[in-house]
Amino acid sequence: MERLVYVDGRFYPKSEARISVFDHGFLYGDGVFEGIRAYGGRVFRLEAHLSRLYDSAKAIMLEIPLLEAEMRDIVLESCRRNAIRDGYIRLVVSRGPGDLGLDPRKCPRATVVCIADTIALYPEELYSRGMHVMTVSTRRNAVEALNPRIKSLNYLNNILAKIEANQAGYAEVLMLDERGLVVECTGDNIFIVRGRRLITPPLWLGILEGITRAAVMEVAAAAGMEVCETPFTRLDVWTADECFLTGTAAEAIPVVECDGRKIGSGRPGPITTELIGRYRALCAEQGVEI
Repeated sequence: MERLVYVDGRFYPKSEARISVFDHGFLYGDGVFEGIRAYGGRVFRLEAHLSRLYDSAKAIMLEIPLLEAEMRDIVLESCRRNAIRDGYIRLVVSRGPGDLGLDPRKCPRATVVCIADTIALYPEELYSRGMHVMTVSTRRNAVEALNPRIKSLNYLNNILAKIEANQAGYAEVLMLDERGLVVECTGDNIFIVRGRRLITPPLWLGILEGITRAAVMEVAAAAGMEVCETPFTRLDVWTADECFLTGTAAEAIPVVECDGRKIGSGRPGPITTELIGRYRALCAEQGVEI
């Protein structure tokens, strides 16, 4: 069965779903989006994702023409119409059709798209063996230029880093800020582990406020682990006991080598393994019924 895609009030077969070539999301990357997961017939952390979507829209002065409750219903209906019980939902709100200039005032109404499908970001063996990463030369956008907490359609900064990863044969890479501090990866947040202490970069440093990141911090605290949000460098990654990444599509995945240096034992560590299990259990227990 062909997937059905929601576009501005209607569901279309995937092959017929269209937006205007004058849409400023297409022309300039002017818009915001969310990636959301469904597990076992429930949408995980839907309210948190919608809250972040509307916060991102507010930050770029984009008026979403739907209430959060209406957007919630669109997500759930998209899952129902596509028989999605375990899958991935992509919500996109662009500035909408305008002219060929930059001025967002020329776009009278935003475009809303919802896609419910499946996703597999990394091969399954990376979750059991662990991932190798490298640091790329592409620096993360400065907070003063384009705050990475805004989940915008402008992902060229991440894509340039991903191109470096592809050329070097890595599935994921570390990105630094202009001071050389570790911030995040092309599509994931990062944690390092020392003992039973988790360390992750703080939001003010210029990272996405990850929904999975927050969920892992919650399950870690509930398990009696100390969770710290503090800046760190590549040296701290190289010398960590363990390292792992988090993201909606990736979930939680171990990192066992960085820049050619083995992290810890060179295998997924016990804390990472424990947290992956706890996170998956949380996903199986929580969520909005489809």
